[in-house]
Amino acid sequence: MIANNTTALIVVDMQQGFYDASWGPTTNYPECENNVDRLLAEWSARHMPIVIVRHDSRNPNSPLFADGAGNGLHESVQAVRADLLVTKTVNSSFYGSPDLESWLVSQQIKQIVVCGIQTNLCVETTARMGGNLGFDVIVPLDATRTFDLAGPDGTVIPTATLMQVTATNLHGDGFARVVSTREVLESFKED
Repeated sequence: MIANNTTALIVVDMQQGFYDASWGPTTNYPECENNVDRLLAEWSARHMPIVIVRHDSRNPNSPLFADGAGNGLHESVQAVRADLLVTKTVNSSFYGSPDLESWLVSQQIKQIVVCGIQTNLCVETTARMGGNLGFDVIVPLDATRTFDLAGPDGTVIPTATLMQVTATNLHGDGFARVVSTREVLESFKED
């Protein structure tokens, strides 16, 4: 599954602001964080490329506001040596600074593993764009998490459903392979 040592791990928005109660109910906590840590440990041990993405909200009322305490990275993510730090103000990690696509191409990276927060927003958008740009995209769904979300009619969609729909969207149209963290880690044993 993992093509080679130039497969990049892209960790999206693992930030302190996502622990703010204003987000509402979440799922896959703390499993998401534990699985992201496992992936980071494997990539670090193998000296494989790690990209950390941080959302710098422009809204001063956002828990992810660029100048607020919630903008900081989760402790375990902050402790890792990243090959690239991308900051963004929108959902896609490919619309940030520095330019993620250019960096991946310059490093001859053709495969990316995308994990982090939120499953159905920034993770899914990054995975979709990665697929559209021609990268081989893998999403270990259990290394992501999200929050309940209200639809336009006010109906609240629970987190488990949102995660299932993201998996279906990514898999169904061939944007990405949706797998588990265990499957990603076990694929290294096949070397």
